[in-house]
Amino acid sequence: MNLPSLRDTIHAHGLDAKKSLGQHFLLDPGICARIASLGGDLTGRSVVEIGPGPGGLTRALLDSPASRVDVVEIDSRAWPLLEELASFYPERLHIVQQDALKLDAASLGPAPRQIIANLPYNVATPLLVGWLRQADQWERMALMFQLEVAERICAEPDSSAYGRLAVLAQWCASCSVVLRIPPGAVSPPPKVNSAIALLIPHKQQPSSDLFRAMEQVTAAAFGQRRKMLRSSLKPIGGEALLEKAGILATRRAETLTVEEFNRLAELHLANKKKA
Repeated sequence: MNLPSLRDTIHAHGLDAKKSLGQHFLLDPGICARIASLGGDLTGRSVVEIGPGPGGLTRALLDSPASRVDVVEIDSRAWPLLEELASFYPERLHIVQQDALKLDAASLGPAPRQIIANLPYNVATPLLVGWLRQADQWERMALMFQLEVAERICAEPDSSAYGRLAVLAQWCASCSVVLRIPPGAVSPPPKVNSAIALLIPHKQQPSSDLFRAMEQVTAAAFGQRRKMLRSSLKPIGGEALLEKAGILATRRAETLTVEEFNRLAELHLANKKKA
């Protein structure tokens, strides 16, 4: 029995993208293959895909030499379609019927593991922050976002897109926008372009305590980004913290480098331990 085409499968199951779930399906096999290739040589790798929907990208991942593909899907309408696909790849494709926000994705398959996914737009940012907290568990992440979000992840200091997400992502990984995807390649076509951000985690990762401290520092700094840091950081030490870090209190959050934020986070954590 041959695997039916993606479009025939979608038609047979009557699956359409649901706006409430932030779904935008990738159906172009050429683009799906390009995205799958961003994981490099997947030989012996475990791959996690979030929100596979009808399985366009899933098929491309299964065409790769990945040893295991775990797909996490909350939409019960897609489960029968994915189970049909799994019947052709019983040893390699595993369906996880859960909310990805409530799941420890690193528990799904053995290392080395990667995430390659067209993320649901409405939960893409919290998913990424959760994976950054455990970045040492991932070899790389190739993730599809709205273009604006991908640019925010990779933004440089002193730019309007630079903010909390850029600091957290670049603190934990090297980040780059590697592929832009026009609206017509996605169903239904979104009003904006999409893009793949490639994140390759650094070998050394912050402790969980330091990560929480960085989240607090960046939340305070960028929560009032138009204010000088002496004002925005007042709840967590303000001028005293900045002086210890060797950072002028009159600067604004978007001018700080990731390394300067790291100094602030380390000092903030040290202060909390003393308290």
